[in-house]
Amino acid sequence: MAVELSAGEIILSSSPEDIATADRVVLPGVGAFADCRNGLSLNGLDEALSISAINRAVPFLGICVGMQLMASIGYEHGQTDGFDWIPGKVTALERQDKSLKIPHMGWNNLIDISDHNIFNGIN
Repeated sequence: MAVELSAGEIILSSSPEDIATADRVVLPGVGAFADCRNGLSLNGLDEALSISAINRAVPFLGICVGMQLMASIGYEHGQTDGFDWIPGKVTALERQDKSLKIPHMGWNNLIDISDHNIFNGIN
């Protein structure tokens, strides 16, 4: 809802042509780093994402694994190359407090600390 309110029309696509010509891109990710990376490579989506985000510099939002893939490399279930847009490694979180659950997939409270239209209509 927040994305629709701030961005307008949304197109859900797995077409490299749609991605390479989009004026904004959101890459959600659910699953393991390697599986997501390999899946994007199968039909050229990885190249289309690079054309869009790097060559054309369109706004890009990676969510969950979509964000992790921007790094150089990931180590979930083995070593896998990322997009290498941001130098760095994605490694497992080490928890100091064993009572905390990792991964944490619950919803938390949102505290609005800036006046931005992406928050319009969200309680």
